[in-house]
Amino acid sequence: MGRQQRMEIIRQISELRNSALLCYITGDRENVNTRIAPDVTQVFYRHLELFSEHDQREKNQVDLFLYTRGGDVLTPWRLVHLIREYTPRFNVIVPFRCYSAGTLLCLGADEIIMGKMGELGPIDPSVVNAFNPQDPNNPAARMPVNIEDVYSYLALAGEKDGICSNEQRVKAFTLLAERIHPLALGNVHRNYLLIRSLAKKLLAMHQQPMREGRSEHIVDNLTEKLYAHSHMISRKEAAEEITLNIVMPENKLESLIWALFQDYAEDMALTEPFNPAEKLCGTRTDFEVISGIVESLYGLDAFVFSGVVEQQNFPEPGKVNVNILKQSWRTIS
Repeated sequence: MGRQQRMEIIRQISELRNSALLCYITGDRENVNTRIAPDVTQVFYRHLELFSEHDQREKNQVDLFLYTRGGDVLTPWRLVHLIREYTPRFNVIVPFRCYSAGTLLCLGADEIIMGKMGELGPIDPSVVNAFNPQDPNNPAARMPVNIEDVYSYLALAGEKDGICSNEQRVKAFTLLAERIHPLALGNVHRNYLLIRSLAKKLLAMHQQPMREGRSEHIVDNLTEKLYAHSHMISRKEAAEEITLNIVMPENKLESLIWALFQDYAEDMALTEPFNPAEKLCGTRTDFEVISGIVESLYGLDAFVFSGVVEQQNFPEPGKVNVNILKQSWRTIS
Protein backbone atom coordinates (compact mmCIF):
# COMPACT_ATOMS: atom_id res chain seq x y z
CA MET A 1 0.00 0.00 0.00
CA GLY A 2 1.39 3.40 -0.97
CA ARG A 3 1.32 6.59 1.08
CA GLN A 4 -1.81 7.86 -0.68
CA GLN A 5 -3.81 4.78 0.34
CA ARG A 6 -2.41 5.01 3.88
CA MET A 7 -3.47 8.64 4.02
CA GLU A 8 -7.03 7.53 3.33
CA ILE A 9 -6.97 5.24 6.39
CA ILE A 10 -5.51 8.05 8.53
CA ARG A 11 -8.22 10.39 7.22
CA GLN A 12 -10.99 7.92 8.07
CA ILE A 13 -9.66 7.35 11.61
CA SER A 14 -9.34 11.10 12.08
CA GLU A 15 -12.93 11.67 10.97
CA LEU A 16 -14.32 8.87 13.14
CA ARG A 17 -12.47 10.23 16.15
CA ASN A 18 -12.87 13.92 15.22
CA SER A 19 -9.18 14.29 15.97
CA ALA A 20 -5.87 15.25 14.45
CA LEU A 21 -4.05 11.91 14.05
CA LEU A 22 -0.28 11.65 14.41
CA CYS A 23 1.43 8.29 13.83
CA TYR A 24 4.71 7.33 15.54
CA ILE A 25 6.28 3.95 14.74
CA THR A 26 9.60 2.89 16.26
CA GLY A 27 10.63 -0.14 14.22
CA ASP A 28 11.69 -3.36 15.95
CA ARG A 29 13.15 -5.00 12.85
CA GLU A 30 16.14 -7.15 13.74
CA ASN A 31 19.50 -5.37 13.19
CA VAL A 32 17.93 -1.92 12.53
CA ASN A 33 15.62 -1.24 15.46
CA THR A 34 14.78 2.18 16.87
CA ARG A 35 13.45 3.34 20.23
CA ILE A 36 11.71 6.37 21.70
CA ALA A 37 14.42 9.01 21.99
CA PRO A 38 14.75 12.80 22.50
CA ASP A 39 15.60 13.46 18.84
CA VAL A 40 11.95 12.82 17.86
CA THR A 41 10.74 15.90 19.78
CA GLN A 42 11.50 18.35 16.96
CA VAL A 43 9.84 15.99 14.48
CA PHE A 44 6.65 16.02 16.58
CA TYR A 45 6.85 19.81 16.73
CA ARG A 46 6.94 20.01 12.92
CA HIS A 47 3.79 17.93 12.57
CA LEU A 48 1.92 19.72 15.33
CA GLU A 49 2.71 23.01 13.60
CA LEU A 50 1.46 21.52 10.32
CA PHE A 51 -1.83 20.65 12.04
CA SER A 52 -2.21 24.28 13.10
CA GLU A 53 -1.31 25.55 9.63
CA HIS A 54 -3.40 23.24 7.42
CA ASP A 55 -6.31 21.82 9.39
CA GLN A 56 -8.99 24.50 9.53
CA ARG A 57 -11.64 22.22 11.03
CA GLU A 58 -12.34 22.64 14.72
CA LYS A 59 -10.68 19.78 16.60
CA ASN A 60 -10.30 19.59 20.33
CA GLN A 61 -7.99 16.59 20.52
CA VAL A 62 -4.85 14.98 19.15
CA ASP A 63 -4.66 11.19 18.83
CA LEU A 64 -1.24 9.54 18.76
CA PHE A 65 -1.09 6.21 16.92
CA LEU A 66 1.83 4.49 18.67
CA TYR A 67 3.85 1.31 18.14
CA THR A 68 7.04 0.88 20.17
CA ARG A 69 9.15 -1.48 22.26
CA GLY A 70 10.17 1.38 24.54
CA GLY A 71 13.15 3.69 24.92
CA ASP A 72 14.24 6.76 26.89
CA VAL A 73 11.96 7.28 29.91
CA LEU A 74 12.32 11.08 29.95
CA THR A 75 11.16 11.60 26.36
CA PRO A 76 7.44 10.82 27.05
CA TRP A 77 7.35 13.64 29.61
CA ARG A 78 8.61 16.11 27.00
CA LEU A 79 6.32 14.80 24.24
CA VAL A 80 3.17 14.95 26.36
CA HIS A 81 3.96 18.52 27.41
CA LEU A 82 4.57 19.47 23.77
CA ILE A 83 1.35 17.88 22.50
CA ARG A 84 -0.70 19.57 25.23
CA GLU A 85 0.61 22.94 24.03
CA TYR A 86 -1.66 22.37 20.99
CA THR A 87 -4.71 20.62 22.41
CA PRO A 88 -6.75 20.40 25.61
CA ARG A 89 -7.30 16.67 25.03
CA PHE A 90 -4.69 14.06 24.11
CA ASN A 91 -5.23 10.32 23.50
CA VAL A 92 -3.10 7.39 22.44
CA ILE A 93 -4.17 4.65 20.01
CA VAL A 94 -2.43 1.30 20.65
CA PRO A 95 -2.75 -1.15 17.73
CA PHE A 96 -0.26 -3.70 19.07
CA ARG A 97 2.94 -3.32 21.12
CA CYS A 98 3.39 -0.27 23.32
CA TYR A 99 5.96 -1.17 25.97
CA SER A 100 7.99 0.52 28.70
CA ALA A 101 8.50 4.19 27.69
CA GLY A 102 5.53 3.75 25.34
CA THR A 103 3.32 2.78 28.28
CA LEU A 104 4.71 5.75 30.20
CA LEU A 105 3.65 8.00 27.32
CA CYS A 106 0.15 6.48 27.51
CA LEU A 107 -0.11 7.55 31.17
CA GLY A 108 -0.16 11.17 30.00
CA ALA A 109 -3.16 10.52 27.74
CA ASP A 110 -6.77 11.19 28.70
CA GLU A 111 -7.81 7.97 26.93
CA ILE A 112 -5.94 4.91 25.68
CA ILE A 113 -7.71 3.36 22.69
CA MET A 114 -6.60 -0.28 22.54
CA GLY A 115 -7.45 -2.74 19.80
CA LYS A 116 -7.84 -6.46 20.45
CA MET A 117 -4.10 -6.93 19.79
CA GLY A 118 -3.10 -3.95 21.94
CA GLU A 119 -0.44 -4.57 24.59
CA LEU A 120 1.06 -2.35 27.28
CA GLY A 121 3.98 -3.27 29.54
CA PRO A 122 5.58 -2.55 32.93
CA ILE A 123 7.48 0.73 33.34
CA ASP A 124 10.34 -0.66 35.46
CA PRO A 125 13.37 0.05 33.23
CA SER A 126 16.86 -1.40 33.35
CA VAL A 127 19.63 1.13 33.87
CA VAL A 128 23.18 1.19 32.56
CA ASN A 129 26.01 3.47 33.61
CA ALA A 130 29.79 3.36 33.92
CA PHE A 131 29.60 1.63 37.32
CA ASN A 132 27.43 -1.30 36.23
CA PRO A 133 28.99 -4.79 36.19
CA GLN A 134 31.08 -5.72 33.15
CA ASP A 135 29.47 -7.98 30.59
CA PRO A 136 31.52 -11.22 30.73
CA ASN A 137 30.85 -11.81 27.01
CA ASN A 138 31.87 -8.28 26.03
CA PRO A 139 34.32 -6.59 28.44
CA ALA A 140 33.78 -3.23 26.73
CA ALA A 141 30.06 -3.29 27.59
CA ARG A 142 28.19 -2.94 30.88
CA MET A 143 25.36 -5.20 31.99
CA PRO A 144 21.99 -3.52 32.60
CA VAL A 145 20.57 -3.69 36.12
CA ASN A 146 16.79 -3.93 36.41
CA ILE A 147 15.39 -1.60 39.06
CA GLU A 148 12.72 -3.98 40.35
CA ASP A 149 15.21 -6.90 40.51
CA VAL A 150 17.28 -4.93 43.02
CA TYR A 151 14.24 -4.00 45.13
CA SER A 152 12.87 -7.55 44.94
CA TYR A 153 16.17 -8.91 46.24
CA LEU A 154 16.14 -6.46 49.15
CA ALA A 155 12.48 -7.27 49.85
CA LEU A 156 13.31 -10.97 49.89
CA ALA A 157 16.11 -10.34 52.36
CA GLY A 158 13.83 -8.30 54.60
CA GLU A 159 10.50 -10.11 54.40
CA LYS A 160 8.93 -12.10 57.25
CA ASP A 161 9.83 -9.75 60.07
CA GLY A 162 11.23 -11.61 63.05
CA ILE A 163 12.82 -14.33 60.96
CA CYS A 164 15.30 -12.10 59.15
CA SER A 165 17.17 -9.84 61.59
CA ASN A 166 18.56 -6.38 60.89
CA GLU A 167 22.03 -7.91 60.91
CA GLN A 168 21.01 -10.40 58.22
CA ARG A 169 19.53 -7.60 56.10
CA VAL A 170 22.76 -5.62 56.42
CA LYS A 171 24.69 -8.70 55.30
CA ALA A 172 22.35 -9.11 52.34
CA PHE A 173 22.93 -5.50 51.25
CA THR A 174 26.69 -5.85 51.76
CA LEU A 175 26.69 -8.94 49.54
CA LEU A 176 24.76 -7.02 46.86
CA ALA A 177 27.20 -4.08 47.07
CA GLU A 178 30.10 -6.49 46.58
CA ARG A 179 28.57 -7.64 43.28
CA ILE A 180 27.24 -4.26 42.07
CA HIS A 181 29.13 -1.00 42.58
CA PRO A 182 27.47 1.21 45.25
CA LEU A 183 27.23 4.09 42.76
CA ALA A 184 25.39 1.78 40.34
CA LEU A 185 22.98 0.93 43.17
CA GLY A 186 22.56 4.65 43.85
CA ASN A 187 21.69 5.15 40.19
CA VAL A 188 19.12 2.35 40.45
CA HIS A 189 17.48 4.06 43.42
CA ARG A 190 17.48 7.43 41.66
CA ASN A 191 15.80 5.91 38.60
CA TYR A 192 13.28 4.10 40.82
CA LEU A 193 12.24 7.46 42.29
CA LEU A 194 12.33 9.09 38.84
CA ILE A 195 10.04 6.59 37.12
CA ARG A 196 7.43 6.77 39.89
CA SER A 197 7.56 10.56 39.93
CA LEU A 198 7.22 10.79 36.13
CA ALA A 199 4.31 8.36 36.10
CA LYS A 200 2.40 10.29 38.76
CA LYS A 201 3.04 13.64 37.06
CA LEU A 202 1.86 12.29 33.72
CA LEU A 203 -1.32 10.92 35.29
CA ALA A 204 -1.92 14.32 36.90
CA MET A 205 -2.00 15.95 33.43
CA HIS A 206 -5.39 14.41 32.57
CA GLN A 207 -8.32 16.74 31.96
CA GLN A 208 -10.34 14.82 34.53
CA PRO A 209 -8.56 14.65 37.91
CA MET A 210 -8.15 11.16 39.40
CA ARG A 211 -9.76 10.17 42.67
CA GLU A 212 -7.46 9.91 45.67
CA GLY A 213 -5.35 6.77 45.70
CA ARG A 214 -5.99 5.75 42.08
CA SER A 215 -2.77 7.25 40.74
CA GLU A 216 -0.75 5.38 43.39
CA HIS A 217 -2.60 2.16 42.52
CA ILE A 218 -1.75 2.51 38.81
CA VAL A 219 1.93 3.28 39.44
CA ASP A 220 2.30 0.41 41.94
CA ASN A 221 0.78 -2.02 39.43
CA LEU A 222 2.98 -0.90 36.55
CA THR A 223 6.19 -1.03 38.59
CA GLU A 224 6.09 -3.48 41.48
CA LYS A 225 3.12 -5.81 41.08
CA LEU A 226 3.60 -7.34 37.63
CA TYR A 227 6.84 -9.11 38.67
CA ALA A 228 8.16 -9.62 35.12
CA HIS A 229 9.35 -6.87 32.75
CA SER A 230 8.22 -9.06 29.84
CA HIS A 231 4.64 -9.24 31.15
CA MET A 232 2.27 -8.02 28.45
CA ILE A 233 -0.84 -6.18 29.64
CA SER A 234 -4.02 -6.78 27.65
CA ARG A 235 -6.70 -4.12 27.36
CA LYS A 236 -8.96 -6.00 29.79
CA GLU A 237 -6.24 -6.17 32.44
CA ALA A 238 -5.32 -2.53 31.82
CA ALA A 239 -8.93 -1.45 32.32
CA GLU A 240 -10.14 -3.73 35.11
CA GLU A 241 -7.07 -4.40 37.25
CA ILE A 242 -4.79 -1.43 36.64
CA THR A 243 -7.78 0.96 36.17
CA LEU A 244 -6.36 2.91 33.24
CA ASN A 245 -8.74 4.91 31.03
CA ILE A 246 -9.07 2.26 28.33
CA VAL A 247 -11.43 2.65 25.37
CA MET A 248 -12.28 -0.41 23.25
CA PRO A 249 -13.01 0.74 19.68
CA GLU A 250 -16.11 -0.29 17.78
CA ASN A 251 -15.65 -2.69 14.87
CA LYS A 252 -15.09 -0.18 12.06
CA LEU A 253 -12.47 1.77 13.99
CA GLU A 254 -10.83 -1.47 15.16
CA SER A 255 -10.47 -2.63 11.53
CA LEU A 256 -8.99 0.68 10.42
CA ILE A 257 -6.49 0.73 13.30
CA TRP A 258 -5.27 -2.78 12.48
CA ALA A 259 -5.12 -2.09 8.74
CA LEU A 260 -2.97 0.99 9.38
CA PHE A 261 -0.58 -0.95 11.60
CA GLN A 262 -0.28 -3.80 9.08
CA ASP A 263 0.60 -1.32 6.36
CA TYR A 264 3.42 0.15 8.45
CA ALA A 265 4.62 -3.35 9.40
CA GLU A 266 4.69 -4.38 5.73
CA ASP A 267 6.38 -1.20 4.48
CA MET A 268 9.06 -1.40 7.18
CA ALA A 269 9.40 -5.22 6.91
CA LEU A 270 9.19 -5.47 10.70
CA THR A 271 8.99 -9.28 10.70
CA GLU A 272 12.03 -9.79 8.43
CA PRO A 273 15.60 -9.48 9.79
CA PHE A 274 17.60 -6.87 7.89
CA ASN A 275 20.57 -8.50 6.19
CA PRO A 276 22.78 -5.91 4.43
CA ALA A 277 24.73 -8.69 2.67
CA GLU A 278 21.65 -9.33 0.56
CA LYS A 279 21.99 -5.78 -0.77
CA LEU A 280 25.51 -6.42 -2.05
CA CYS A 281 25.89 -5.87 -5.78
CA GLY A 282 29.47 -6.29 -6.94
CA THR A 283 32.05 -5.55 -4.26
CA ARG A 284 30.51 -2.41 -2.73
CA THR A 285 26.93 -1.19 -2.32
CA ASP A 286 25.43 1.76 -0.46
CA PHE A 287 22.16 1.12 1.35
CA GLU A 288 19.43 2.97 3.21
CA VAL A 289 16.71 1.46 5.38
CA ILE A 290 13.82 3.12 7.21
CA SER A 291 13.37 2.05 10.84
CA GLY A 292 11.14 4.74 12.29
CA ILE A 293 8.23 6.85 11.06
CA VAL A 294 6.36 9.96 12.19
CA GLU A 295 3.47 10.64 9.83
CA SER A 296 0.32 12.71 9.55
CA LEU A 297 -1.96 13.88 6.74
CA TYR A 298 0.41 16.77 6.15
CA GLY A 299 3.86 15.23 6.23
CA LEU A 300 6.14 12.22 6.62
CA ASP A 301 9.43 11.93 8.51
CA ALA A 302 11.52 8.76 8.59
CA PHE A 303 14.41 7.57 10.74
CA VAL A 304 16.94 6.34 8.18
CA PHE A 305 19.98 4.10 8.59
CA SER A 306 22.53 4.85 5.83
CA GLY A 307 25.58 2.68 5.27
CA VAL A 308 27.75 0.65 2.99
CA VAL A 309 28.26 -3.09 2.56
CA GLU A 310 31.56 -4.29 1.06
CA GLN A 311 33.01 -7.64 0.11
CA GLN A 312 36.64 -8.10 1.09
CA ASN A 313 38.66 -11.11 0.01
CA PHE A 314 41.59 -10.39 2.32
CA PRO A 315 42.44 -11.71 4.86
CA GLU A 316 39.34 -13.95 4.57
CA PRO A 317 37.88 -14.75 1.15
CA GLY A 318 34.27 -13.66 0.78
CA LYS A 319 34.16 -11.66 4.01
CA VAL A 320 31.41 -9.01 4.07
CA ASN A 321 31.83 -5.81 6.09
CA VAL A 322 28.89 -3.58 7.02
CA ASN A 323 29.35 0.02 8.15
CA ILE A 324 26.52 2.28 9.33
CA LEU A 325 27.62 5.76 8.28
CA LYS A 326 24.62 7.77 9.48
CA GLN A 327 21.37 7.33 11.37
CA SER A 328 18.96 10.24 11.77
CA TRP A 329 15.48 11.62 11.12
CA ARG A 330 14.83 12.82 7.59
CA THR A 331 11.87 14.82 6.25
CA ILE A 332 10.39 12.95 3.28
CA SER A 333 7.39 15.16 2.62
